Amino acid sequence: MSFLIVLAALCFLMFVAYRGYSVILFAPVAALGAVLLTDPSLVAPMFTGLFMDKMVGFLKLYFPVFLLGAVFGKLIEISGFSKSIVAATLRVFGPERAMLSIVTVCALLTYGGVSLFVVVFAVYPFAAELFRQNDIPKRLIPGTIALGAFTFTMDALPGTPQIQNIIPTAFFGTNTWAAPWLGTIGGIFILTLGLAYLQWRRRAALAKGEGYGDNLLNEPEPFRGTRLPHPAVALLPLVLVGVANKVFTVLIPQWYGATHEFVPAVMGNAAPVVQEVPKIAAIWAVEGALLVGIATVLVFAWRSVAALFAEGTKAAVGGSLLASMNTASEYGFGAVIAALPGFLVVANALGSIPDPLINEAITVTALAGITGSASGGMSIALAAMSETFIANANAAGIPMEVLHRVASMASGGMDTLPHNGAVITLLAVTGLTHRQAYGDIFAITVIKTLAVFLIIGVFYAFGIV
Repeated sequence: MSFLIVLAALCFLMFVAYRGYSVILFAPVAALGAVLLTDPSLVAPMFTGLFMDKMVGFLKLYFPVFLLGAVFGKLIEISGFSKSIVAATLRVFGPERAMLSIVTVCALLTYGGVSLFVVVFAVYPFAAELFRQNDIPKRLIPGTIALGAFTFTMDALPGTPQIQNIIPTAFFGTNTWAAPWLGTIGGIFILTLGLAYLQWRRRAALAKGEGYGDNLLNEPEPFRGTRLPHPAVALLPLVLVGVANKVFTVLIPQWYGATHEFVPAVMGNAAPVVQEVPKIAAIWAVEGALLVGIATVLVFAWRSVAALFAEGTKAAVGGSLLASMNTASEYGFGAVIAALPGFLVVANALGSIPDPLINEAITVTALAGITGSASGGMSIALAAMSETFIANANAAGIPMEVLHRVASMASGGMDTLPHNGAVITLLAVTGLTHRQAYGDIFAITVIKTLAVFLIIGVFYAFGIV
């Protein structure tokens, strides 16, 4: 019964998200409904002590990233940089490879360490421009961005700095370059099959005479200048965000050490504020990099930006609030569900799968799907079962590097169900609904999940690591 309660809460939230209802409203309804059916006395304590605590904690850490990412994307849009990048992209790749262009840019940014959420804000303006110029349906933009940002560069390619590739290092004693051949094989599989799928969808739409679309929401502002910036100048902010993110990631721990404290008042006996730098260095690095990108746009395109700056940033702030609150509500939902007895039933049932790698893959991707979070689901799975995974792998002669890569890739599999925070953010930014665009995101999700089992098969067949 406890398992059915968890399953009902998950299905309810996916249903309302798909129907276009606000997840900010229905995530707590779904979570607390499950608590009510499990133990009514815990509804109020769970709401304030867990749901709100996790939601506010997420906003405390990540709202500045959402805000700066939205402002950066809006400035890229109104400065004409997005239109310039599109013009250059068409010359390099050709109009028939518009989707490849978007996937490439997303991949470069995420592999450079830029947050997935920031990539959505930054890439959407010129994705919309590129798709409009080539009369490709706008509803295919979310699937295209998802392929470039949420898949192979997130957790498959060796060395990626995304959190999904970092979490396993603490459990398996590995590094981010673990199992490079398996990761590369999986990445190539996802990219090839994903692009083939998106091109098939484009051709099908073309055969039906479907174009970009009319009366769409959140359309980028048209460039009102008389002359487009040079493509090199337009690309510079994007490049600097990636480079600055890497530089700050290295330098911040050196500047501040392992911990940093300060006294928040000059009078009285206020307790010092102590912060563990390793836990927040990556967030500070992304925020600093985005500030560098914003400053670069302002320096090179102030004349174009000045007239629209006030209204543009208002829209960006509104968009960032909606996106961050959606994701934070999902985070709170996942925390509540993970605290219920039914979740333990799921975890214990998954632990009975005999093969070590299949067990790990299904456990991680299932928990990521239930919680709606790749990093959250993987953290829960590895915290509870990593010792079992390690013991079974040692008994079977499986290197820890393979466990790392399977866990990392599996976390990004079924995590992108309709209630996933990144999916909801992507749809909110592009102004599309689940009904319009989620089908293509789900197809990419299936390809990503298949890739995990492909690399497991390759390892067992050839022993490649």
